[in-house]
Amino acid sequence: MRLMTGMLVTRYSHDHDIVFRIKNINGEKVLLHGEDLRLEADAPVDDVRVLPEEDIRKRQEEIKEQEEYSYRLFRQDYQLMKEKKDVEHKKEEPRNVQRFQLPVKVLHIDGDRLYLKKCIELYQRLGLQVHGMYIPENELPIEMEKLIKKIQPEILVITGHDAYSESKGSKKEIAAYRNTRYFVEAVRQARAWAPNLDQLIIFAGACQSHFESLIRAGANFASSPDRVNIHALDPVYIVAKVAYTPFMEKVNVYEVLKNTFTGEKGLGGMETKGLYRTGLPYVETN
Repeated sequence: MRLMTGMLVTRYSHDHDIVFRIKNINGEKVLLHGEDLRLEADAPVDDVRVLPEEDIRKRQEEIKEQEEYSYRLFRQDYQLMKEKKDVEHKKEEPRNVQRFQLPVKVLHIDGDRLYLKKCIELYQRLGLQVHGMYIPENELPIEMEKLIKKIQPEILVITGHDAYSESKGSKKEIAAYRNTRYFVEAVRQARAWAPNLDQLIIFAGACQSHFESLIRAGANFASSPDRVNIHALDPVYIVAKVAYTPFMEKVNVYEVLKNTFTGEKGLGGMETKGLYRTGLPYVETN
């Protein structure tokens, strides 16, 4: 079968462990983007196998089931938090007073259009407002300052694709990573605009990214401590946990990671204040 961009494939050399989309074909080499994992790789044309239709359908059902499970876990956590706050408010306020919630402004910049679309759909299901922007990883440092000033977000997500290559150096060297250096520079620029870690919450990184450099650059949360692959939707659950944690409470890092697909091997961060704020009284507008 003739290879074409957009096809779902696996690699013979890696025992078909990860499903990729063909991003580009250049002679005898293909550039691959993980279909669900934020991983970028390349392979010889004769190393890729096109996924049969039956395998694609089966895989889609499994992924959908996994995504729904994570979504249900998050909704349960959110409901418990909401019930707790409702009880506190009833003790403090008259019964006829209604509260309103201030929405959190999220800017999600992604180096993959399909991942961005999936993430925006999940943000919407979780009731969050988001400005989504597609920007290739190598253009992130060029565009960051302009976007930050324009949107002025409270939460910033900078992600896309990445990968560590042993042939290019040790895991301590940023030069050995495909796109970590772009993520790091983008984080530095964003943090220069908002130095306070609780003024602008930043998630940055992708599969196998250099976690330590991203944290040192100013990210609150990043990937990947054990240089493992992360799921395309993992950043959304981190954002949602921060957005729905009351601003007088700290976001417990373990609690943040609990509902992600990857967990602490692929994601990490530091204590951060929540952003969920309510006020009163609620006034209806015509």
